[in-house]
Amino acid sequence: MGNCQAVDAAALVLQHPDGKIDRYYGPVSVAEIMRMYPGHYVSLIIPLPETNIPATTTTETDDKSQRRVVRFTRVKLLRPTENLVLGHAYRLITSQGLVF
Repeated sequence: MGNCQAVDAAALVLQHPDGKIDRYYGPVSVAEIMRMYPGHYVSLIIPLPETNIPATTTTETDDKSQRRVVRFTRVKLLRPTENLVLGHAYRLITSQGLVF
């Protein structure tokens, strides 16, 4: 039996605006993806660390304070001259969805 996680690390994930996911197991350039999907840009998905934010309601009888976890994600548009890296997640963004 093989290690399933090793296969995921050796792939890159490309998410479409409709939620569909493509996996690539070799190097691919941003220009190649943009040729396959005209009118789209490629962005790198950068997960930011989770932060603990104190809950707004606590009582004096509680010995533990409640905490809420908020997850943020940053998106970085890539140039057509860049290459997609194995082990990372990317997203297709339509040119209509961009605000400059």
